[in-house]
Amino acid sequence: MPFGFVGFGLRLVILTWMLPDKTCAGDLITDPVEPVLPESSLLKPKVLIAFLARNAEHSLPYFLGCIDRLDYPKDRIAVWAAADHSMDNTTAMLQEWIRGVTGQYHSVHWTSAEEPSSYADESGPKHWPDSRFSHVMKLKQAALQAARALWADYILFVDADNMLTNRRVLTEMMAENLTVAAPMLESRVLYSNFWCGMTPQGYYRRTPEYIPIRNWKRQGCFAVPMVHSTFLVDLRRSATRALAFHPPHQDYSFPLDDIMVFAFSARQADVQMYICNREHYGYLPLPLKQQQSQEEEVESFSHTLTEALSEALNTSRLLAMGIDMLPGYKDPYSGRVLTRGEIGCFLSHYKIWKQVAELGLRRVLVLEDDVRFEPRFRSRLMTLLENVDRVRLDWDLIYIGRKRLQVKQPEPWVEGVSNLVHPDYSYWTLGYALSLQGAKKLLGAQPLGKMLPVDEYLPVMFNKHPKEEYMAQFERRDLLAFSVEPLLLFPTHYTGEPGYFSDTETSTIWDDEATATDWDRENDQRRGKPDGQGRPTPSGSAAEGVPPLSSASKHREEL
Repeated sequence: MPFGFVGFGLRLVILTWMLPDKTCAGDLITDPVEPVLPESSLLKPKVLIAFLARNAEHSLPYFLGCIDRLDYPKDRIAVWAAADHSMDNTTAMLQEWIRGVTGQYHSVHWTSAEEPSSYADESGPKHWPDSRFSHVMKLKQAALQAARALWADYILFVDADNMLTNRRVLTEMMAENLTVAAPMLESRVLYSNFWCGMTPQGYYRRTPEYIPIRNWKRQGCFAVPMVHSTFLVDLRRSATRALAFHPPHQDYSFPLDDIMVFAFSARQADVQMYICNREHYGYLPLPLKQQQSQEEEVESFSHTLTEALSEALNTSRLLAMGIDMLPGYKDPYSGRVLTRGEIGCFLSHYKIWKQVAELGLRRVLVLEDDVRFEPRFRSRLMTLLENVDRVRLDWDLIYIGRKRLQVKQPEPWVEGVSNLVHPDYSYWTLGYALSLQGAKKLLGAQPLGKMLPVDEYLPVMFNKHPKEEYMAQFERRDLLAFSVEPLLLFPTHYTGEPGYFSDTETSTIWDDEATATDWDRENDQRRGKPDGQGRPTPSGSAAEGVPPLSSASKHREEL
């Protein structure tokens, strides 16, 4: 039975090979073990960023700059853009940007049309006839289909006038692990990119839940019936296959509007929308009314770029500039001495005062870089200055934004000028108007050799500082100071709020580079909200950036 023996022999060999061999085991123990290589990190999810641009040359440089600065690998981002029906330089600007970034992003797709520059049935560039809604819906549907064709994991829809200033917004939204998540965007009023309530007809409905979310009283991600303007869709979710902008869902019977159509599509697909406000993510402009012009939109979006002080403030530099701290100065709350951040802040103001004096500028407006403008800021300020000129008021400095400290006793009004008071001791130098005479007085006191924070220096110079020992070191204290009331500027962030950062507190002692000053600011009254003062809340029908609805209120600008 040779076959049987062969089989037995084979089985015997296998069993012998499987038996433990003490000699081999000993060899395995003594031989060095090869290192186990760690697994490499996962690639970031693929995301397509889609935006449409029309008459957007005023916002495109800022918008595209925000996109370029996103903290996300560009080779994992595809860009889908469209531009048409523009009367300005939008198309050429977008072409130039695309030429510059081609090769940086995974892919860049764009479509454009120079003609026509308007819709046949529109009354102006801010009018939304059905033909415009239909066109926009088709473009957004094309972007959605392009993302699916690229096997993108996510698609970010963003309007070309939304400023995503938080560079981690993509990563933050992805980490929420939601099908549709929108980063809450800010405006000058309570208007934002979400609704908390919706009528059965698909229109906006006011709810008590809106303001606490919009004002960060409640923080997190909240289920809402509508997000728009900027939002992220997780295309890995099976339910997103049913999401669509065009054609509208077969059961949709409401007015043509891309955001309403998409929200209806989400509801029919059992997809919940969420608004997230854990951080400050960016800004969006107030929508204009149908009858307003393109020039008014540009004006509402205007920004002023200012030069920032960037010199390194090391010890040798401070000595060379003759900088010394005011003898006896201590921060009123922490007890610390002057910080280098405070010196840098003072020097940025001092540099402006010098330029005003050297150039002979009659009056200037000085603004810090973290201010929030009140509605109609420009027109209200111009009206105030016209009234000041009318009564020939002699002035050196007018606070536009500050932190009032004497809130229990009202400050006296200036006779003959509405909305102007004689200020008492105040903190912050958010913004102020300065005359040539005022600049010369501030420089004439030679403050570099006896420096204190600039918001302490100003009250000294108009003789309203509570510390007599500080004022005694400045012989001439005749600065003619006034303040707007109500204020026209507020900080973008207060102590403890998401996104708050202080470059005056997180610094080092002025004469010791080794001593950090990252003080506990949670209860720091100097940087916190003024007593009884929160973020200014507009009143009236625009409290949520939305006027009352009527049968005619069916345009995007009124939702």
